[in-house]
Amino acid sequence: MEAVDERLGIRAIQYPVPSHANTIGYSLGGLTAVSLLILIATGIVMAQFYNPDPAFANESVRHLVRGVYLGKYLRGLHYWAAEAMYVLAILHLLRIYLTGSYKRPREGNYLIGVGMFALIIGAMFTGTVLKWDQEGYEALSHNLEIGKLLGGLGFWFRSDFSGQVPLLVRLYMAHVSLIPMLILALLVLHALLVKRHGVSPRPDNPTESGESFEPFTHHLRRIGALGLVLLSVLSVLAIVFPPGIGSTPVEGIEVTKPPWMYWWLFTLENWIGLSGILWGAGVLFALLIILPFVDRGPERHWRRRPVAMILGAAVVAFMVVLTILEAVTPAAQHLMGG
Repeated sequence: MEAVDERLGIRAIQYPVPSHANTIGYSLGGLTAVSLLILIATGIVMAQFYNPDPAFANESVRHLVRGVYLGKYLRGLHYWAAEAMYVLAILHLLRIYLTGSYKRPREGNYLIGVGMFALIIGAMFTGTVLKWDQEGYEALSHNLEIGKLLGGLGFWFRSDFSGQVPLLVRLYMAHVSLIPMLILALLVLHALLVKRHGVSPRPDNPTESGESFEPFTHHLRRIGALGLVLLSVLSVLAIVFPPGIGSTPVEGIEVTKPPWMYWWLFTLENWIGLSGILWGAGVLFALLIILPFVDRGPERHWRRRPVAMILGAAVVAFMVVLTILEAVTPAAQHLMGG
């Protein structure tokens, strides 16, 4: 062990962390990372059977489910792990907000987390398109139109950007290579900064007086145990509620709703058109980015931050209401001159 540590420095991860780091609220980030690992593992296997050629993409998904041993389970596990990663990332972000953990000296690490959240959304979008069913095709059509609204900034979504390579192939590359690499790079930097600054103290005990400390490796062990529970739950969901397989897409119609995490944006689209998606996403991430620069006071307990709590609750309530409105509204035609 000494020889291994001399060369690899493994004991560097045994730095002490306070006992509250092992609570569920402070383990959400670790569980998000576990979901990412499940996605990478299942994605590597699924990639062996997926064909990103638009003529064969949908059929290759059907073959994975119907003709590959455990293919249906793996696809279901991948799907539910993606849902879990998105939900856990949001819960982690909310915990950071409630405990004021974005404040000095952790502003940079918070912004890295916001960047990872944006990449998660990108991974969800590209994964939706790769199915190449009606839902995926309509999702891509929306983004093509949004690319036009962005003008020169939307060049990557233009079909003439790389005329010899279908856009689906480029999205496949982004989904299985570019986005995961960026997330992993930011995750490593995120973890290094957690080690640099330490786990943020509880707002009601900023000096961490009376708390016991354990090596970070013990925290990883607990994350591993919780991760096994998460894997078990996701496996049950994959078996009992496997994701469906949509039909081959048909051009010129718009009959599906997007995945539920985008519903609030599509309510804005119903109100003001395609630009509503841009405005909604832009305002949300602008608020997330400027947060640590406008809320710079030292107080971190939520009871003593009434303005931040009211504004945060208003944003969440607004998004929830928009989501509910989309849930009860029939799919609307926005594209193809509709």
